[in-house]
Order: sequence, then C-alpha cells, then structure tokens
Amino acid sequence: MDLSKFRGVFVALNAIYDENDRINAEAVKALVKIYREKGVKGVYVCGSTGEGFLLSTEERMQIAEAAKQAAGNDFTVIVHVGCASSKESIILARHAEKIGVDAVSAVPCVYYRLPAKSVELHWNAIIDSTDLPFIIYNIPQLTSFNLPYDLFERMAKNPKVIGIKNSEEPVYNMERFRTIAGDDFIIFNGSDEQYLGGRLMGADAGIGGTYGTMPELFVRLEKYISEGEIAKAKKLQHKINDIIFDLLSCDSLYGAAKQVISVRFNIDAGQPRLPFLPVKCDEKIYAIADKIERIVAEISEDE
Repeated sequence: MDLSKFRGVFVALNAIYDENDRINAEAVKALVKIYREKGVKGVYVCGSTGEGFLLSTEERMQIAEAAKQAAGNDFTVIVHVGCASSKESIILARHAEKIGVDAVSAVPCVYYRLPAKSVELHWNAIIDSTDLPFIIYNIPQLTSFNLPYDLFERMAKNPKVIGIKNSEEPVYNMERFRTIAGDDFIIFNGSDEQYLGGRLMGADAGIGGTYGTMPELFVRLEKYISEGEIAKAKKLQHKINDIIFDLLSCDSLYGAAKQVISVRFNIDAGQPRLPFLPVKCDEKIYAIADKIERIVAEISEDE
C-alpha cells in the first residue's frame, strides 16, 4: 500500500458549534479548506482536539461528512471512531468507510481500565468491520492504558494496521515502535511541543491540535526537518513551544485555540463544549495571534 498520503503534517480538527450548540458544518468545511490552502497534508477528525467524546454518534458523523466534503480527493481525512463500546465504534467506522475517508483510528476503550486482551479485541472488531486502513491512537495520559510492546507488535503485523498516533510524552517510544514495526509503517508524532524530537526518533508525520492555530509553522518545521536543516528546525520548535505555552496558560487549551483560529482565519470557531471552560477573545488571545503572524512573516522571509 502506498503510504505517502499519510506522511506530513495533519491538523487535529476542532469541532465547531453554532449559537445553539449544534454542529456548524459550514464553518467546519471552511476551516478544512483553509488548512488545504496552508499546505498541511490532511486532518484528523473527532479525536481529543475534536471533542469526540463530547459528541453524539450523529454529531461525529456530521463532522466527518463536512470534513470529507471540503477535503475532496486530494486531501487526507482520518476519522477517529473510538468510543466506550466496540458497537458504537463499528457504527462510526462503517459510516467513515461509506463517505470515503482515507483511514480510521481509535483509542482503547475508555473509562473501564481494561486489560490488553480486551483492547486487542476492541481494535480488531473495528478493523474487521471495514476495508479501511486503521491507525492505533496511543494516548495513555487520557486513557490510562499503556500500550504493551507485545500487543503493538501483534497489531502491527495486521496489514490493515498502517500506523500509530503516538501522543504519549516520552519520544523514546517513537524509536521502539519504529524498531518493532519496521519502515513500512506510519508513526505520527502526537506531542506538539516535541514534533522535532519525535521526528528525529522515528516518526514520519505529526497530528496535533495546536497545529490548527499555526499550520504554517508546522508545515515549515516539517520542511526544515525533511531537508536536514536541524538548527533551523530547533529554533522554530522553540518559537512554537512559546506559543503552546501561551495557549496552555489560558483557562482552556481548546477554547484558546478556537479563539486564535477565529482571529487568524476570520471563522467563528466558537467555544468548546462544556465541561471545557469557555475562553474570552481578549487581549491575550490577540497577542497570541499577533505572535503567530510575526513568526509566519519571519519564515516567509527565509524562503
């Protein structure tokens, strides 16, 4: 299988709601089109940044459909279908296949602290339900499931399992997963502030939520890494991390990101769904947006 469509920078797409807390499909489409124009490779839909576990099954389908409609056939769409139950995950996976997305992905079962055997059954049930490629989503800080190497090795041997979105903090496992799975396997770096480290330790690509506020910077960071300009990449990662630090200093990362997106791209991205805290579009948000614009201008001069 040609995996080139899965290498590069992927924005973890924010969910957007209207004033009545319903999915704003038109705003979602407009945002996806902007990311296409900015040079990212694709979007990851209904994951952590996409508030997937705060959405109904129907709402997740609406966002997936909007993203795919805006993407067309030359922009990669990965849909996260992980749910508490395998049954609901399968429903979402089959819907994703029906609308023509490129791959599905899932975290382990949430809430219940299940053993590796249960997680393996859960993932395999999703995989077997469609003909789509599958991407493991490893984020132990939220799921409380630390992916064992032996389970990863068994999963990676399945030809339909093409990659892993690894969002755990240490980049060490990027190298371990690469060693186990080999080169014909996509490893997505999921820790935005460690994009450079993850890529150097074995990742082929990245999926991140803060990418949505500054896609140009991550696209350029990937360019520097691909061209071996590590000193420039290190300098840019430092600037990106300053922005991430600013976003994290707000009441809600997702709320702050949506406000910056609204300011930068003239799209009303609204607020995250409760229980995430709302964030006001105040001087701090404008300062973050201005900082991003200044760095975008700097890297444009470097062309």
